[in-house]
Amino acid sequence: MIYLDNSATTRPYPEALATYTEVASKIWGNPSSLHNLGAQATRLLDASRKQIAELLGKTAQEIFFTSGGTEGDNWVLKGVAFEKARYGKHIIVSDIEHPAVKESAVWLIQQGFEVDFAPVDAQGFVDVKRLEELIRTDTILVSVMAVNNEVGSIQPIPAISDLLADKPTVSFHVDAVQAAAKIPTVDYLTERVDFASFSGHKFHGVRGVGFVYIKSGKKIMPLLTGGGQEDNKRSTTENLPAIAATAKALRMSMENLDAFVAKTAQMKRIILEELRTYPDVTIFSGQENFAPHVLTFGIKGVRGEVLVHAFENYEIYISTTSACSSKAGKPAGTLIAMGVPPKVATTAVRVSLDLENDMSQVEQFLTTFKIIYQQTKKVR
Repeated sequence: MIYLDNSATTRPYPEALATYTEVASKIWGNPSSLHNLGAQATRLLDASRKQIAELLGKTAQEIFFTSGGTEGDNWVLKGVAFEKARYGKHIIVSDIEHPAVKESAVWLIQQGFEVDFAPVDAQGFVDVKRLEELIRTDTILVSVMAVNNEVGSIQPIPAISDLLADKPTVSFHVDAVQAAAKIPTVDYLTERVDFASFSGHKFHGVRGVGFVYIKSGKKIMPLLTGGGQEDNKRSTTENLPAIAATAKALRMSMENLDAFVAKTAQMKRIILEELRTYPDVTIFSGQENFAPHVLTFGIKGVRGEVLVHAFENYEIYISTTSACSSKAGKPAGTLIAMGVPPKVATTAVRVSLDLENDMSQVEQFLTTFKIIYQQTKKVR
C-alpha cells in the first residue's frame, strides 16, 4: 500500500498512540475533580498545554483544546462575531476557505451579519489589495487560511498582517490546520494573528482533538457552555488522552519539520516534472509559495473520482482535493475561485506527501500513472 492522502489525515505516530493508551489506562481521573486522581490529570493537562504553546512560541494561557479544526473554525467565526457585534457586523473571509469557515460565514449572514469573500488570483493566492478594498469601518473579523487544503497555496499571512497592523479593531483569524508542522510557524502565526485553529490528526496525532490559539487579551464568546472548563471558554470534560497524544505528535512533527520540507519538496518536484511531460495533464499546484507536500493535477476528460479509484486498484491512495467535501461530487471550490472552468475542475486529484513516503513509492506512483494515462486514451 502507498498512502498519498496525508492532507486528509495522517497515520498516528506509534509514540502518540502509546501515549494515548497509557494516559487512558493510568491517568483516567477527571481534571475537574478535587481529589488526587483529578490533580494528577490536571498536571498532565497543564504540561500538554505548555508544551504545545512553547512549540508555537506562545504562552500556555493562549491555548484552548477543542475536538478539531472544524470546531475551532466554527468557534472563532461565530464566537468573535457575536462578541464584537456591538462594534460592527462586517466580516471578510477568503474565497478559498475550508467549508468549516465558509459555511460558518454563510450561517452568520443568516443571523444578520454581512460577509465579503476576498478573491484570489489564478494560482490560488489571496489578492491582498482587493482584500484591503473590502475593509470597512465596521469590519470586525478577517479570516484567511494559512495553507489551502485543495491546491497547497501558502497564503500571504505576513502581508495581510502588515495590512492589519494599524487596524487593531479588526480581529485576524488563521486556519492553520494544513500548516502546522508543514511550513515554518513564522510564516502563518505572526504577532498580528489573534486567533488560529489546529487539528491533531493532520500532524500524526489522533482524530477528534485540536486546539485554538487565542491571543492574550482577545475576547471570544464560548461556543459551548457548562462546567467552565478551559477558562470558561470551552466547557466539557477535556479529552486528556488525546490531548497528551497531540502534544507528543506536535513535538515530534516540529522536530522533523526541516526534514519533512526537504524530502517532500524533492518528491513533489520529481512527480511534477514527470507529469508535465504528459500533454493531457493539467497542473493546478506550483512549487514557489506552495506547500512542499501538496500537488494537485488532473487528466483531461477524466473525472477526479475515476482517477482516485483507478489508483486504488493498485493500492495507491490519493484524493479528489478536499476530503471533507469529496463525496459531494462537486468541483473543488478553490479551483472555481481561481477561475478554472468547472469541467476542468472536476478532473482534479490531490497527492499529499509525508516524511513516511519515499522515492520508491514515487517511482511506483509514476509507473502506475503511466499505465492509467494510457488506459484513459479514449476518454481524452
